Amino acid sequence: MSTTLISGGTVVTAEGASVMDVLIDGERIVALLAPGSVPVTADATIDATGKYVIPGGVDVHTHMELPFGGTNASDTFETGTIAAAWGGTTTIVDFAVQRTGERVQDGLDAWHAKADGNCAIDYGFHMILGGIDDDSLKAMDSLVAHEGITSFKLFMAYPGVFYSDDGQILRAMQQAAANGATIMMHAENGTAIDVLVAQALARGESDPVNHGITRPVAMEEEATFRAIKLAEVAGAPLYIVHMSARQAVERVAEARNAGANVFGETCPQYLYLNLEDHLGAPGFEGAKYVCSTPLRSKHEHHQKDLWRFLRTNDLQVVSTDHCPFCFKEQKELGVGNFSAIPNGIGSVEHRMDLLFQGVVDGELSLSRWVETCSTTPARMFGLYPRKGTLVPGADADVVIYDPNATTTIGVETHHMNLDYSAYEGTTVQGGVDTVLSRGTVIKRGNEFIGRAGHGRYLRRDLSGYLL
Repeated sequence: MSTTLISGGTVVTAEGASVMDVLIDGERIVALLAPGSVPVTADATIDATGKYVIPGGVDVHTHMELPFGGTNASDTFETGTIAAAWGGTTTIVDFAVQRTGERVQDGLDAWHAKADGNCAIDYGFHMILGGIDDDSLKAMDSLVAHEGITSFKLFMAYPGVFYSDDGQILRAMQQAAANGATIMMHAENGTAIDVLVAQALARGESDPVNHGITRPVAMEEEATFRAIKLAEVAGAPLYIVHMSARQAVERVAEARNAGANVFGETCPQYLYLNLEDHLGAPGFEGAKYVCSTPLRSKHEHHQKDLWRFLRTNDLQVVSTDHCPFCFKEQKELGVGNFSAIPNGIGSVEHRMDLLFQGVVDGELSLSRWVETCSTTPARMFGLYPRKGTLVPGADADVVIYDPNATTTIGVETHHMNLDYSAYEGTTVQGGVDTVLSRGTVIKRGNEFIGRAGHGRYLRRDLSGYLL
């Protein structure tokens, strides 16, 4: 096996930052050394002077090739993982899907077929349960024991598609409490939202902005609280995905302060985009920003509070909920009917940069940036310390990040299979210089030198983040 020395950089982990050299042998990190302390001869040396050396990003919420709203997410596992690598993410955990009436194992097999041999970076799966019955509950045990799938996503939204009622949710939570898995929850009151959507359309209110108006904060807060109480009854760990509203996160904070294993995730779109300027853009432009939970009003200060919740660890993880749909032909399915617009925003390439801008702006510390984007996601979903940190024995997933670069985000420069950018024209300080996946350089400067098929499937352990 060949050896690589990354020299002269500032190593940043969740524990702190210091100037260290990183020695890699084959696919693993073998040593962190004080510069010059031990003579080292390596097959290759990468000079990281003036740059940060960080663990590769771990995005635990992506939807490559997801069928939704009569179409499919536009990024394949190949294009999506290449885009992730460009942005400094070296591991994704995507969602395999069981729809109502399908066998759980059949859904998982379908996702393996999509991803196998096509990923440029390592990947794992959560399992979406779209139909809770005796067979799917038994399948949960099998997936935990034999497939390395230790987290299951349920929906309180989308009746007729993914929705589970409270009784079904409780049964799945009880099963998770017994087998050690984590329940992930899309927390919105879907049946009430459907009433509001039908009423808005009946009034002729069909523009994209109504997607946000008919999914009010109260619907996220109420469902979050209800999910927390169901998890309390079942004794199961609960992870609320894509949190957008201050009031909902406050319910998570209350539960955590009481000692519950309840966790929250937010996404870049909720930290940077808003209902008025983006979802409410003139004409049909707002369709580009339709996602669920929706973007929130800039007048209610949700963004400021979400950044604060990240600092105080009331929110633990930043993922992307990457689920891209092209504006032409896909988002346009909802012209004249906002409820038919496919839900999703593409962000897998930009998460590390957008969150580093939070460091520049004083919203996060360097270590907290790494913690929320790499370390805690790996711990939360059974990948740590193989992923998410730089220690001897860990996979050599390493990003050399240049804090003095500038990155301008736009459709002409991004690598996602998407015909627009939700962050068009946004310039952030910092940029990804070099990316290594399991010791192999896959991105250097402005060149991608990785390949589809390099990525390996990850069998995950139980969460290492529980109380």
